[in-house]
Amino acid sequence: MVSQNARPEDLLPLTPAVFHILLALAGGEKHGYGISQEVDDLTGGQIKMGPGTLYGTIKRMLAAGLIEESDNRPDPALDDERRRYYRLTEWGRLVAGAEARRLDGLVRAAQARRMLEAD
Repeated sequence: MVSQNARPEDLLPLTPAVFHILLALAGGEKHGYGISQEVDDLTGGQIKMGPGTLYGTIKRMLAAGLIEESDNRPDPALDDERRRYYRLTEWGRLVAGAEARRLDGLVRAAQARRMLEAD
């Protein structure tokens, strides 16, 4: 779990899989397939997360306290009871924000060096 002295920056840089899952869950609770679909949507289809990567990463994120399993279930008639739903923890939200700021700094550095064309 999370140490009392831990800072979000201590976990950086995040792997792309972890960051994409955190982003997917920032919009609300989702089951594994829903996370995969959200990652696909967020990246315009550029990232396809296979089951091994997805569930292996989820297992590590649960252990790190970035996400947690949710007990909330949709209407049983609309859902499969075997599905597990996940949500961001406050720690996960803080870590995602720290990573977003880190990546923003990298993009700004690339822009300053004229590596990216202006929009």
